Amino acid sequence: MFQDLLKMLRGELPPEPITGDDSQIAIAALMVRVARADDSYDGVERDMIEDVLTHHYDMTPEEATEMRLHAEKVEAEAADTVRFTRVLKEAVPYEERDAIAEALWRVALADNDRSEDENALLRTVVGLLGISDRDSGLARQRAEQSLQN
Repeated sequence: MFQDLLKMLRGELPPEPITGDDSQIAIAALMVRVARADDSYDGVERDMIEDVLTHHYDMTPEEATEMRLHAEKVEAEAADTVRFTRVLKEAVPYEERDAIAEALWRVALADNDRSEDENALLRTVVGLLGISDRDSGLARQRAEQSLQN
């Protein structure tokens, strides 16, 4: 099944519903893509990805680290962001995509350096995921609030 996910992300297969581990890997890989957008993928961002995975998917820290490492490889092989988000948009309900937007904002804001590259990628990604500007703004506010606590 994982190979099918990679084929969808490369554009070799049309998007189809994904569930379970494939969905988690795809979301983690998208977080990695956002974290790498400013050409500075540091420990704070990696830790935030693992924190999101640990809490959102009820993983152990070790499982989250393994998932992040796997997601880094998937992200490197994914053809482009448009295809990447299309797979998620077609496979994941809106409410979950809204939670994905919040997770992406948490990753982008984790290093306290909100670069223009990250902003531009996030605006593109949330739009491609079908998240409204209003909901994206609310997701960003929730992410900012969670980082302050």
